[in-house]
Amino acid sequence: MSVEFVFFNEALRDRFVQYVLAKGIACQKKTDLMEGFLAELPEDYDEALSDAIEAEYDALITEQMLLSESEEGGASHQVLGVTVTLANSLPCVVRIHGPLGRRLSEHFTTAEIHALVSAVAQSIENPVDGPLCQNV
Repeated sequence: MSVEFVFFNEALRDRFVQYVLAKGIACQKKTDLMEGFLAELPEDYDEALSDAIEAEYDALITEQMLLSESEEGGASHQVLGVTVTLANSLPCVVRIHGPLGRRLSEHFTTAEIHALVSAVAQSIENPVDGPLCQNV
């Protein structure tokens, strides 16, 4: 399993990849279907390193937001993309509109957002009827 970090600016994605590689973590570059640029990392690195990577990603996302807002019509590109794997093993990008995505990013780590969206996707694919307190 892996963690994907989404950018809409290739140069910022490349800076992130260089940062991660300098930390000794394997990282692959990908192009996303929604015209973004992905950096894919394995999930198996320690929490302290994870915190440092999250902080670097957050800094680059802030820079990306400022770049985007300075462009004509840039505010229309604000979206948070979260990749989840569906029950049929196909990946799917869940798009969360700018203001809500920004609030999530301000209060949760990327891993927490991924876990939340994955839980929602799983619940949609496998609905459970009955009371909420029922064991799942």
